[in-house]
Amino acid sequence: EWQVTHDVFLDMGIAFGAVLVLIYLLVVGWFRSFVTPMIIMAPIPLTLIGIVPAHALGGVFFTATSMIGVIALAGIIVRNSILLVDFIRLELKTGEQLDRAVIKAAAVRFRPIALTAAALVVGGVVILLVPVFQGLAVALIAGVVVSTALTLIVIPLLYYMYVSTVGIAAVVRHPQSKQGERS
Repeated sequence: EWQVTHDVFLDMGIAFGAVLVLIYLLVVGWFRSFVTPMIIMAPIPLTLIGIVPAHALGGVFFTATSMIGVIALAGIIVRNSILLVDFIRLELKTGEQLDRAVIKAAAVRFRPIALTAAALVVGGVVILLVPVFQGLAVALIAGVVVSTALTLIVIPLLYYMYVSTVGIAAVVRHPQSKQGERS
């Protein structure tokens, strides 16, 4: 039985690693940057700040379904981060100052990010009632609540620090850029 559990977690760990690599490559392709995807993916480990204590406090074992929840959260958290970074870049492209663009992004994108998290929590509560899927529900609920709150702080802060270091011109290509580059 321990061997089966070990094999399942090993397979899930490999799947999670593959998902992270694919997400990174997709975001590299979209933003044409190797650093921006690392910033966008930074909140993924922050899900553990919610997931681990919630499992312990709820007396729920961390199971394979919990790991599925962790993998699913990676995509949701990346979506939230992309909403913030893309909004900041669009604001910078219009000539907005960096600090104002960052603040505006968090304020304007708060509602869609919070609604996504709330919908996941509601769905997770329904799943929580099924004992086999309690690990999945706890991972989704706790992970999304904590990581959403932290994403709204961490992503704007990290992106602000990054753009402050490299300059706005390095992250935003204006429409008149040569060869029709997408910004």
